[in-house]
Amino acid sequence: MLTQKARRILLPAISALFLALVLACSAETAPVSPQRQPVKIVTEATTPQEVTSQDTMEKTGQAMTDETMAKTGESMSGETMEVVGISGYETLVLNLFDIQPLQNGFHYEGWAIVDGKPVTTGKFNVEAGGELVALNGSPIPQGSFATGVDLKDATAVIITIEPAGDNDTIPASTHYLSGSVSEGQASLSIGHGAALGDDFSGAAGTYILATPTDGDGNNENSGIWFLDLSSGTPAVGLDLPTLPDGWVYERWVVIDGTPVSTGRFTQMDQGDLAAPYSGPESGPPFPGEDFLFNAPEGLTFPVDLAGKVAVISVEPSPDDSPAPFALKPLVSVIPANATDHFNYSIGTPEAAFPRGSASIDSGDMSKTIQASG
Repeated sequence: MLTQKARRILLPAISALFLALVLACSAETAPVSPQRQPVKIVTEATTPQEVTSQDTMEKTGQAMTDETMAKTGESMSGETMEVVGISGYETLVLNLFDIQPLQNGFHYEGWAIVDGKPVTTGKFNVEAGGELVALNGSPIPQGSFATGVDLKDATAVIITIEPAGDNDTIPASTHYLSGSVSEGQASLSIGHGAALGDDFSGAAGTYILATPTDGDGNNENSGIWFLDLSSGTPAVGLDLPTLPDGWVYERWVVIDGTPVSTGRFTQMDQGDLAAPYSGPESGPPFPGEDFLFNAPEGLTFPVDLAGKVAVISVEPSPDDSPAPFALKPLVSVIPANATDHFNYSIGTPEAAFPRGSASIDSGDMSKTIQASG
């Protein structure tokens, strides 16, 4: 047996050795804390971004302020946050008035002029009530077009009339409405230089009733000719601006509710491009028509034009329909007691011309994202 003196010497050494063994075993078997994984945030406007944990950022001095996180869309707290202004100026909103539906596959197309070049903003048509619709007939809510193009630097907006089957990226020559952009807004009109270039406010005309194509003294109230006899010699009777490419004038007489074309023309001092109802003799070198032969179904020629309505319209070329277009700069009721070879005036109508506005939306489409972690 150990003496009491030996136990006093050995017991402390044995206790120290046992404690060392216990600590060594604990170090080998203790679980290792897993490394915290990065948190990923995904928005519709950015690629996935790795965000380090809050405690890691505090240790490295990289903690981001709330203001910085709001701008970059990086949430470190795991809370829902709002990302503001992450999309560009890519939305065009159109408000159009007094434009008519186009027929036979013809349609409207919007264009923005960016860096001097036209960029399409979308094709559309309108319903009878004026609502904008896609080419398949589906509504276009609020007239809003997501273009996918940054329109921030657009200088003008143009609305064209495009023919059926159009699938190119070049505007047709038939520019209908346009306007210059200022601070993201444009007032659209026919008078803008990139459209027809004139609002027809100065349009005026003079006409007579006569039928020169079947000889003097026959059915004289059955023809209408836009000329002026005030000097005793036939002279130009229409004061109309020269039209740009893509447009042509057309004359009409509304007979018993039916608009009957009297021919198309481009010059005020030349005859029409056709004379479907006139007689065999030559007419004067001015726009006009005698209603003597080949009457449309439901009508009878010769016809007395007194009390009928004379119209001059501006038609797209090519045209979507044989009916009169919405642009009618001159309209007048022929006096009921009208006589031949007497000057009558034709004036501007009270109806408003097509017009509209365009807005380039800043696209402040806020997104809500959820950071996990």
